[in-house]
Amino acid sequence: MLPLVALAQAWPAKPIKVVVNFPPGGAADQIARAISVPLQEALGQPVVVDNRAGAGGNIGGEAVAKAAPDGYTLLLTSGGLVSINPAIYPKMSFNPAKDIVPVAAAARVLVFLEVKPSLPVKDVKEFIAYAKANPGKLTYGSPGNGSSPHLAGEMFKDMTQSFSVHVPYRGAAPAMQDLLGGQVDFMFDPGIGLNQVRAGKLKLLAVGSPHRSPLFPDVPTLDEVGLKGFDADTVFGFYAPAGLPAEILARLNTEINKILGTQAVKDRIAGLGGEVAPMTPAAFGAKAHEDTARFGKLIKERRILGD
Repeated sequence: MLPLVALAQAWPAKPIKVVVNFPPGGAADQIARAISVPLQEALGQPVVVDNRAGAGGNIGGEAVAKAAPDGYTLLLTSGGLVSINPAIYPKMSFNPAKDIVPVAAAARVLVFLEVKPSLPVKDVKEFIAYAKANPGKLTYGSPGNGSSPHLAGEMFKDMTQSFSVHVPYRGAAPAMQDLLGGQVDFMFDPGIGLNQVRAGKLKLLAVGSPHRSPLFPDVPTLDEVGLKGFDADTVFGFYAPAGLPAEILARLNTEINKILGTQAVKDRIAGLGGEVAPMTPAAFGAKAHEDTARFGKLIKERRILGD
């Protein structure tokens, strides 16, 4: 134990790497960058974001799971890596429940049902009717199989008894580009396209969360229009390799929670349509277990598998 105690006392003595397991431009990347700059100032060492996308986040997750538990390698990921991926990938090269540990939650990310402007619908009720009347003719993009926007699409299909074709991408940003270009018809957006909504380049029809977004208070939730219990929100946050000294974990949790309390970071995350979500490591871990139960039934019933 003595080397670990000495490590914790000396930490941090060099740059810290935050692995983001999705491509640049997506919600995970934007959240990581919003927090990394003030975290760098708080710790007195550079905090560098390293995007390692692929396999639904498993590539970046594996890199962190196999890194030294010394506080110099962290992971910023959506909750799906821990709560969803073990159910949709029969063989993973690491065990998210054992090989990484929760450090600090960052943000609760909402999903927004957006459609391309040329789609002949004015509101979500018309969209549901259109989807049911045109089975298999609509396509929707997502950041990848098993992502919260993908599961939102599957929930939507299940609860409306409609069928649309899922088109998985390697991240939210490329999926959004194809929605803007008209290559797909709709998307459950984790907030990166809201400026395009304001610019009139996309139609925002509904929020796939238990409550309305304060950014668009007039836009209904899917629950309100009849899809009772619809909730596709997920919590993004920081993880570290298992075995991280308790002192380092506690310091990181404290500093990140302080950062989440600053107005600049609150505003940045609100710009994605999300909300800051400071938690203890234990509460963050409990949320992942709750989401495992929430999404597990859907994954089994829809037979969702990873890429």
